[in-house]
Amino acid sequence: MRKGRELADALIVSLFVNPTQFGPDEDFASYPRDTERDLLMAEKTGVDAVFIPDASEMYPEGFQTYVDQEELPRHLCGLSRPGHFRGVLTVVVKLFNILRPNMAVFGEKDFQQLAVIRQMVRDLDLNIQIYGVPTVREADGLAMSSRNARLSPEQRKTALSLYQSLQEAKRCLSEGETRADRLIDAAAKVIRKHPETVIDYITICDPQTLADLFVVDRRALMALAVTIGDIRLIDHTMLAPAD
Repeated sequence: MRKGRELADALIVSLFVNPTQFGPDEDFASYPRDTERDLLMAEKTGVDAVFIPDASEMYPEGFQTYVDQEELPRHLCGLSRPGHFRGVLTVVVKLFNILRPNMAVFGEKDFQQLAVIRQMVRDLDLNIQIYGVPTVREADGLAMSSRNARLSPEQRKTALSLYQSLQEAKRCLSEGETRADRLIDAAAKVIRKHPETVIDYITICDPQTLADLFVVDRRALMALAVTIGDIRLIDHTMLAPAD
């Protein structure tokens, strides 16, 4: 919201938990919702309007048209969340058509989401500038996420292992290790030391195509998804070999 306020003359925030991007066994029902808090934050940030549609308005009876994408969703979260990015792209293009923005702002924490949206805007010739803003972190490094509200105090400590694992991979890279599998193993060891953790994926890939890299000989994305209890969290960092 702050970035949007900086960029635009008029700032609209959409507030909608989108059912079509959740799978049947995912946490749509328990996903944290706090409309009052969100509206207060929007007001304090100087938002001009907030769009809060109902699911029945966005997907009325008889709805049957979706936006899909070929390659980028076949990596990272798309492998374990089939249909997720179809739901993301569909709701985003609907919001674009309803609100008609000149520009839109998305967080880089959901790196793959930002990538697929940028690809969609290019492919469909949408006249919208897409801006990404860096991941916002707590003081100890934990990436801010709506799902953090569901973590118990002990799970909150465990969740910090995601950030710590990325830092460990960076440390190994700085000491000369460039093999992706070794860097991934180093990160995984950090996470597995903590209780209740199940690693969905840890990947080092090309930031543009999301295709796996086997050696970090250029700028690379290291991304991971980990379930703590029943709470799925994601994080990422950029890796760059020493000069």
